[in-house]
Amino acid sequence: MGDPLIGPYAAAFRDLPDDDGHPSFALSSGALIMANEAALTKVVDDTFGMTFEERDGRKVPETSDVALANGAVKIDATFLYADLAGSGRIAQVCPWETTAKIIRAYLDCAVRLIRSHGGEIRSFDGDRVMGVFMGEDKNSKASKCARQIFWTTEKLIQPKATAKFASVRNNDVQIRQACGLDTGTARAVRAGIRNNNDLIWVGRCPSLAAKLSDVRTFPYCTFISEAVYKRLNDSAKTPGGKEIWERHVLKIGSIDEVTYRSSFMLKP
Repeated sequence: MGDPLIGPYAAAFRDLPDDDGHPSFALSSGALIMANEAALTKVVDDTFGMTFEERDGRKVPETSDVALANGAVKIDATFLYADLAGSGRIAQVCPWETTAKIIRAYLDCAVRLIRSHGGEIRSFDGDRVMGVFMGEDKNSKASKCARQIFWTTEKLIQPKATAKFASVRNNDVQIRQACGLDTGTARAVRAGIRNNNDLIWVGRCPSLAAKLSDVRTFPYCTFISEAVYKRLNDSAKTPGGKEIWERHVLKIGSIDEVTYRSSFMLKP
């Protein structure tokens, strides 16, 4: 029996250096990779037995910045997840073209706003996008960005979709969304195989930000952790001397998480 990772498909592979210059198997077009019990056992054993080579990151890493074999990049960052709510119902009552246009408009606008505030886009997941902010005032920039995404959804996407699409009007479709933010230390590592991999983000802050973006308590659409709130500058915390954040305790798993929520929009 041949190599359990390759098996009878050995002819479809050729030795190539991986990102660290070490030999690595690469699939030729259309080839299949073996995934039987022996192959998967080897993957699990090798992964559990590896040691990560961690380095500090001075910018938001891209996939190519992290070694596939055992790289890890540690960053201090603020994570923003923007999540379109109720897209399942939109898909049920609207033609697929309308659904696709609404989701695309939301994600396109969110991406532009994240980038305009200095954030980097590192993940799309269906109707959700993740932005990563580093540097000075990252929390204030991210929170303002989230409130602008709220404004864009309510003042642009919703009224224009209602005016343009009969299926939105006739079914009283309410286009809602939420943004979740947390800040702290996280690590980026790569998962997958050669030519089929991406960054995964490990740590409390990306996880909590994602969970906060799932909260649905309209008109509260921006949710930030206590860590983010404590680091906001005055223009983000109390614009014009007005407190726009409300303390709110959320049950996340078995933990009572102190968060802050806002129903205030911000025009871009």
